[in-house]
Amino acid sequence: MSGRFAKLWTASTLSALGTGLTVVAAPLYVSARTSNALIVSATTGVAMLPWLLFALPAGVLVDRVDRRRLMVAVDWARAAGMGLLAVAIVGGWSSIVLLDLVLFLINTGETAFEPAAQSMVPAVVAREQLERANGWLVGGLTLSRYMIAGPLGGFLFIVAASIPFFANAGTYAASAVLVGLVGGSYRVTRPDTAGRRLKVRAEVTEGLRWLLKQRMLRTMAILIGLLNITLAAATAVLVLLAKERLHVGSVGYGSLFTCMAVGSLLGSAVGDRVIRRVTATWTIRIGLLVEALTHLTLALATNVYVVGVVLAVFGIHAALWTIVGTSLRQRLTPAHMLGRVSSANLFISAGGNFAGALLGGALAGAFGITAPYWVGFVVALIVAATTWRVFDRATVAAAYAEPAVAEA
Repeated sequence: MSGRFAKLWTASTLSALGTGLTVVAAPLYVSARTSNALIVSATTGVAMLPWLLFALPAGVLVDRVDRRRLMVAVDWARAAGMGLLAVAIVGGWSSIVLLDLVLFLINTGETAFEPAAQSMVPAVVAREQLERANGWLVGGLTLSRYMIAGPLGGFLFIVAASIPFFANAGTYAASAVLVGLVGGSYRVTRPDTAGRRLKVRAEVTEGLRWLLKQRMLRTMAILIGLLNITLAAATAVLVLLAKERLHVGSVGYGSLFTCMAVGSLLGSAVGDRVIRRVTATWTIRIGLLVEALTHLTLALATNVYVVGVVLAVFGIHAALWTIVGTSLRQRLTPAHMLGRVSSANLFISAGGNFAGALLGGALAGAFGITAPYWVGFVVALIVAATTWRVFDRATVAAAYAEPAVAEA
């Protein structure tokens, strides 16, 4: 891997670590000040909202400006906002409203930072190294945000409520410095506008229209949106399943997510070799079956160890799918549209998560705790049956053989 990618990877991993610390510390801060479930859950909702509001226009911004400079500006702004919150906590003049406002602004920046980072990857690594690079990015994210930040964030919050937020401000600042050291220009120009700039809505529409014309990328985006609905519904009530059917406490419940994170880390470590060996076609197809198996296991199992193993396998699948999906998008999308296409995928993914979180509770409340898992199982089977032929060997092989072309 190049030195430029090493700086980008380190910056992304540090940024993910800081974000993970805040993900843990924010609900702890809120729950220490109120027992109102609506107020506590609103903090999570506020953090998700920017993806639904700004993901699509953020993609336009990514395609208009130098992506490296944009990431640096976002990180410095996030460092300032998080630092202000930490100082407010130390000074005793913080509030839940201030926390929610800062989280909203931080995640608004994330809607531009993440697609910009994804769009930079093809410019800093060779085309044949995309799977390995994306595997490293997924691995760094998993290790920092889900395996280190969880216990570390809780420990730091106990020491002092402000420390996780100070640490997050520091990771954003370090990320800004590292991205700033990545050499080169990362501003792309549209080959067909001759200096003419479209309105934001027109550019969003152009990106969506291009994505909808690409059968494989369109199908992958819809797949992720649908499966995120069922996955979010499943995880939304997993704590109840763990308590009522698996008969485990808080530690056991948390360990289920650790199993998933360990699987994801393993998948990211060997992802490029697995994909090369079994092909992207079968990586996607087997992944669809793993989705169905996971929901079926959660619907039937009463043994926590069985569930843990299946969730670890699911983690491997999730990492492989992320690597394949991101790499295909980077291979097939013209450089001047990569920000918008990446943002469209993130918007669909976030929409699925948001809808699934609401659906899980509704289904469990109406039909029982296993209802979200049976629905997820049926949806996964239907999705597998209807999309199986889309990812045939010839189509996927062509994606790996041909460079992206500028089709509008």
